[in-house]
Amino acid sequence: MLKHVLEVIELLDRPQANGRLLADHLCSVLDTARAQAAGTADLPDPARVGISVERVEGAGGGTDFVKVTVPGRAGRQAGGSAPTLGILGRLGGVGARPERVGLVSDADGAVAALAAAAKLLDMYGRGDVLEGDVVLSTHVCPDAPTRPHDPVPFMDSPVSVLDCNRAEIDPTMDAVVSIDTTKGNRLLNHRGVALSPTVRQGWILRVSDDLLGILETVTGEAAHVLPITTQDITPYGNGVHHINSIMQPCVATDAPVVGLAVTAGSAVAGCATGASHEGDIAAAGRFALETAKEFGRGTAHFHDAAEFDRLVELYGPMTRLQATGDARG
Repeated sequence: MLKHVLEVIELLDRPQANGRLLADHLCSVLDTARAQAAGTADLPDPARVGISVERVEGAGGGTDFVKVTVPGRAGRQAGGSAPTLGILGRLGGVGARPERVGLVSDADGAVAALAAAAKLLDMYGRGDVLEGDVVLSTHVCPDAPTRPHDPVPFMDSPVSVLDCNRAEIDPTMDAVVSIDTTKGNRLLNHRGVALSPTVRQGWILRVSDDLLGILETVTGEAAHVLPITTQDITPYGNGVHHINSIMQPCVATDAPVVGLAVTAGSAVAGCATGASHEGDIAAAGRFALETAKEFGRGTAHFHDAAEFDRLVELYGPMTRLQATGDARG
């Protein structure tokens, strides 16, 4: 995974970074893997892999959304019933030019998602196919704006969070891992990665034991949990404080969502350069990959579905927290 992280960083850390550049790199990873596995019987069909780039323009400029679909052995693309995992790299931008020169801290989520995509494509090309489909998405903008935030400045996005959700959330996703740099706070002072509680349809649920186990295996240390609040799972633009955009996918899907935060021991601005730690990003990518393996074969669960249904039965739906306007009824 670290190799892929380094390659992705090299491509993103330039003024010319764009979605096509990253898509071409991912295609080359798949082609190289297939070439090196030539002669192996029953290699999977590369035509089933989907790699696309969509340009989206917003009030603050434009950005390129990169989406990768890696088919599973028993996933929907193959006519099977194995669940589909979504892996999203959330960020405002990979760069803040001309205000800042270089890769910004906010890029970590994009790097982790793209590196995970590269690793999955490398595996697929060699014949290591997971059970379920995996859909990965992020966006590439080397000149995103910044904005004030307490306690340190944030990266802003050239497009709205609503646009990001529209471009990144796929209706086939049965669960979502949202990876985001989460260093600009004083809530979790630990360098590494941390897992949020699971959120589904406005409910903040208990932290998944299965995912905690995967995180501890990947990092080799006790798992750290990111504290989130009700404000954090409401849509951006409602005038309340959000830790960042890590939980914003939960407002756009009925599927369970977890945030995987790349964290620091001190408050670091999202627009800071020289603040990305390749080993931590690789750990985030490995977590996403291992979760995809276990989720697809049904051995890792994001939440207790029966307990969720019981909560809704007892207290009613909380979907109003997913709404952008007044949904009191």
